[in-house]
Amino acid sequence: MHFLTVTLLVSSALLTFAIEQQQYSFSEQVGTNRGTVFSLTGTERITGVRTWTNGNYIYGLQLGYGGIWSKRVGSTSTQMQEFLLHDDEAIVQVSGMYSTYINGLVFGTNKGRSMFNGPMSGLSFNMYPEYEGAELRFISGATNAATSGPLTGFAAHWALFIPETNSTEH
Repeated sequence: MHFLTVTLLVSSALLTFAIEQQQYSFSEQVGTNRGTVFSLTGTERITGVRTWTNGNYIYGLQLGYGGIWSKRVGSTSTQMQEFLLHDDEAIVQVSGMYSTYINGLVFGTNKGRSMFNGPMSGLSFNMYPEYEGAELRFISGATNAATSGPLTGFAAHWALFIPETNSTEH
């Protein structure tokens, strides 16, 4: 009986991994991508976004995953803005403007809410998942960390969120 339970759990985990891999998409990076590269990742659903801007550029980013905040990237010496998501709310679109730096970002959710930050000037971009039901899972990019400067690159990574389930049945 114990062997059967372990086999079912392993099969379920492999199936979940296979489904997530098939439903993954990547939005091409915008910006110059000069400086220190970064990625903000977590295992839970994204539950919040923090940005730091001086009114001209995005200087820093941080993502909340299930109540735990990721590392911060970029400079946090400018004004911080926080956007907390509701239960069953997910980020399904990221838009913005860029030039040499990331000027502005807009995070849009499946519930119709948006977080706007930074100026909307420069070249525009619009990122969204390729697969229905997918959502923002992590962000990558680059920051001019040596000079405490703004973000120089930004990319979005999308996938289905499948919560892990722990079975206690024997």
